[in-house]
Amino acid sequence: MKNSPLHQKHVDLQAKMADFGGWLMPIEYPGAGVLAEHTAVRERVGLFDVSHLGKASVVGDGALEYLNAMFTNDLNRIVDSKAQYTLLCNPDGGVVDDLIAYRNTDSDFFLIPNASNTTDVVRVLNENVPSGITVTNLHEKFAVLALQGPQAVEVIRSLGINPTMDYMAFAHVSIAGCDVILCRTGYTGEHGYELVPQWSDASVVWDALVEAMKPFDGLICGLGARDTLRTEMGYPLHGHELSLEISPVQASAGWAIGWKKDSFRGSDVLQSQREAGTVRTLKALKSNDRGIPRAGMSVKSADGKEIGVVTSGTFSPSLKVGIALALLDPEYAVGDAVIIDVRGRESSATINSLPFVPSHVR
Repeated sequence: MKNSPLHQKHVDLQAKMADFGGWLMPIEYPGAGVLAEHTAVRERVGLFDVSHLGKASVVGDGALEYLNAMFTNDLNRIVDSKAQYTLLCNPDGGVVDDLIAYRNTDSDFFLIPNASNTTDVVRVLNENVPSGITVTNLHEKFAVLALQGPQAVEVIRSLGINPTMDYMAFAHVSIAGCDVILCRTGYTGEHGYELVPQWSDASVVWDALVEAMKPFDGLICGLGARDTLRTEMGYPLHGHELSLEISPVQASAGWAIGWKKDSFRGSDVLQSQREAGTVRTLKALKSNDRGIPRAGMSVKSADGKEIGVVTSGTFSPSLKVGIALALLDPEYAVGDAVIIDVRGRESSATINSLPFVPSHVR
């Protein structure tokens, strides 16, 4: 199992650790735990180590055109120094991975895929790459840190950096003498930033951010809180809401598809799914009792018909009830009552709109 460049810091803090995509990463920290860490991000500011996320580059003349033929979203929608959420599908419309593409120039892109899928993303891109374009796996060349929450802007400002950036914009900045890519992105639904320093600079940058958070009562946060935060927003997690078996159309990620593009990998199948409208689609569920939904639990209609399955479920620290994302038959809509099989017990829930809590990303 691989370690983050900040591994020893997490060990010293006595973090609870677990496997994330082949990386040993912190789930939560003692004395605070998921509930307190989650609340810190919603109300103040939190700092995450997400260095398990992949990194890769695609460089060369024609890189924009090549990636536009491979990824679902339209890279012509963004300009240099902007990032875009997109997906890499297989020819059958299944999702190899969802990722963030950073556009440096039309011939230079930096990618952040998911940890366990980085090798597959690089392999697929290399299998189809035209001559003159180079795809490079940079997984252990860079770290990734996430500073999230309403006070994140003040933490960045306190470091002598102008925090005013458009959503999904990025810039090169200096933190503690280290070059860092600062991007106005996140996976929590709060105003925040993701920072990409060199692997060897990760500890120095981390220490600077930890110190800068102190006046704002910020917390170091684990990936447990990151999961509850993203679930409250309805953000998909590959392997749960997206997979080789679950397409972007099913996952309600059609907004990340450039339908007006000529074609892209998997586009014919996705277009057919879009027109047919018969596949199960992602819905949000909110518990009406003390039941906590978990991935894999079956969902039934009020009259007992099996209509879907939970893809992600948790206790919502913000709402103080169980919430879930689930793939359901398309005829069921917001406000409909459903039943979740919670370990053999019928738990009442209602289909909810997303996000569960207001978004503050912009």
